[in-house]
Amino acid sequence: MRLEYSFSLSDVSVPRLSVEAVEGIGKLFTLATLVLNILDVREQVELVFHGLNPDDPGRKLEAFKEIVKGAATGPSLAYAEGDGGAVPGSSSYYKWVIVTKG
Repeated sequence: MRLEYSFSLSDVSVPRLSVEAVEGIGKLFTLATLVLNILDVREQVELVFHGLNPDDPGRKLEAFKEIVKGAATGPSLAYAEGDGGAVPGSSSYYKWVIVTKG
C-alpha cells in the first residue's frame, strides 16, 4: 500500500520518523542527517526502528548512534528509549526512541 501526503515541519510539534525493517545502512545515514537537520529547529524527534527479528531494532539504533557521533557540526544528542517489543500476530519487532539535543 502506498500513501502519499504532505505536511510541513511547522505543522507538527514532535516529528516522528521510522526505519523500515528491510532498509539498509544507507537509509540510516539519510535518517541521521534528517534528524540533525530537524534538531536545528525542534527540541526532539521520535524514531521507531523495526525489524524482522528481535535484535534488528537495537542494532539499527546503535548504528544510528555511531553515525551521528561522527558529525563534526552536529549537537551532542541524548536518547530516551521508549517501548519496544513484538507486533502480535506478525514477525515484526520494534523500538521507540526519543532523540533530544544533549
